[in-house]
Amino acid sequence: MRDALAAERTFLAWIRTGLALMGFGFVVARFGLFLQQLQVIEQTPSPPAYGLSLWFGTALMLLGVLVQLLSVWHHLRLMRELARGGPVPIRPSIQAVLIALFLAFLGLAMASYLVSVHGSANLHSENSEVKTMSVITTQGIIDKPSNHSVDETVDKAKNILQSKGITLFALIDHSGEANKVDMKMPPTKLLLFGNPKGGTPLMLAAPSSAIDLPLKLLVWEDAQGKVWVSYNSPAYLQERHNFPMSLLPNIAVVETLATEVTK
Repeated sequence: MRDALAAERTFLAWIRTGLALMGFGFVVARFGLFLQQLQVIEQTPSPPAYGLSLWFGTALMLLGVLVQLLSVWHHLRLMRELARGGPVPIRPSIQAVLIALFLAFLGLAMASYLVSVHGSANLHSENSEVKTMSVITTQGIIDKPSNHSVDETVDKAKNILQSKGITLFALIDHSGEANKVDMKMPPTKLLLFGNPKGGTPLMLAAPSSAIDLPLKLLVWEDAQGKVWVSYNSPAYLQERHNFPMSLLPNIAVVETLATEVTK
């Protein structure tokens, strides 16, 4: 009876081992999804793929199923031996040894994988930081960091436009208007400028382009006090309104202006 109860306790221990493997496999399989959601919450662009965690987790779950099946077979065989009253051979548990070796191999593979994910995440973060400090392009809008305050950048832009004979049609002080109604807003100013000789051919070729003309240059300060200069990419405007590529130089002045005022 003592041998039978010991065999049953061993069988129950293997069942718990199989359940633990399957549960842990499920956690590992969902780990990649967790990392992807974390990237989205942190608003990190182009989150890396974590598909290997699905394979690691699936392997652990299948191993748990295999443990359950082998434990059933081993328990039934042992109980038959005890029922016959014959000697039960004493030998190392091949099942336990193989599972231990497999788990050791899987652990090393997962550790290597996590190290590689950490390295790629750091590289992605460094690249994002470098990109932030140079030029950011989002949905056709190009953002360039300025080395000057908002007012200094605007004054510099006005001087450059005047020197090039380009008309400044309007200067809209969005933050100033917000202050008039007792609302706080970081310094934000919009310049509208252009040259009828360059803009008229564009509007004749594509009348819808008039909604984006005259050209605009937005000078603004973010929550961290960093000043940016934003404008519509000429290539984006060409694609949006489908005017001839030959007219693209007519609006290239906005890029030249943005580069000069941010120095």
